[in-house]
Amino acid sequence: MTAPLIVFAAAEHDGHETPEWHPEHRGRLDAALAGVHEAGLDDAAEWRIPESVDVADLALVHAPDYVAAVESFCAAGGGNLDPDTVATPGSWDTARRSAGAVLGGIDALRAGECDVAFAAGRPPGHHAIRDRAMGFCLFNNAAVGAAKIAAAGEKVAIVDWDVHHGNGTQDIFYDDPNVLYVSTHESPLYPGTGLLRETGVGLGFGANLNLPFPAGTAGDTLRAAFDQVVLPKIEQFAPDWLIVSAGYDGHRNDPLAGLGLTASDYADLTLRLQSLVPARRLLVVLEGGYDLQSLTYSVGATLSALLGETYRPEPASTGEIGMPTITAAKQLWEI
Repeated sequence: MTAPLIVFAAAEHDGHETPEWHPEHRGRLDAALAGVHEAGLDDAAEWRIPESVDVADLALVHAPDYVAAVESFCAAGGGNLDPDTVATPGSWDTARRSAGAVLGGIDALRAGECDVAFAAGRPPGHHAIRDRAMGFCLFNNAAVGAAKIAAAGEKVAIVDWDVHHGNGTQDIFYDDPNVLYVSTHESPLYPGTGLLRETGVGLGFGANLNLPFPAGTAGDTLRAAFDQVVLPKIEQFAPDWLIVSAGYDGHRNDPLAGLGLTASDYADLTLRLQSLVPARRLLVVLEGGYDLQSLTYSVGATLSALLGETYRPEPASTGEIGMPTITAAKQLWEI
């Protein structure tokens, strides 16, 4: 029997502890999951505890020595991996479950067990590169899923609307023609990557699309960017699957950045993506988002849109800031 929505979350197995001051904490996961209830999707949702991903699957995108080093570091008590990224003894299993949620979602969609899958894990993943943790991220969850799909001979597009550029995901697939990486993000902002001219190398040339927007950019600009640049590029690529690296720190209330989006903007962007791949081939993966109410609203609006519902707890945002980025991208890509 097909469920409308399967949520893969391991809240009761969350052993990834961060300092009190740290913006990436367990409350984020609770807030994201509350979006299912706030959107009125309780009856549509099935909840599953993800399995811990196999080390072999992590090695699809991460250096084996790095994976082993994270395991040893956590077993030894953990500490700081960089000024922003911490690990504790429970982080090893929690991070593996976060990646496992992505693979669980792919498997459920492929088996026809659900219409929509939401991989709700922490820590987030899109800053983790092949051999290093950074930006709160230990393993690149979305990249593990994309690599698994590509290994099966299918093409996958990753659309990353987190306010921070997903440097890790870009780095991992920068020369891969089977994975299209698309990022809309604020610039200048951490981690300093994601320039328009970063378009891929070798066989992957043309399979990397960055749209860096200035602070203050609102939903009208993002909608125009999707309609005029992102959707044509994805349609040209013709993916079999689409993974949304769904960070919600572009919300206007988020404390770590300066875009002006609302929950309804995320619903609009979601609806634009849904028709680009066959049914049961779109997976939503939680990335950032550090204002808890905004996270609840935005997750609820995203999942509601995918299920054909109309939960919109706040109006869409408008504004003209950032339009030159779209013009420059159209010229670069000859769209």
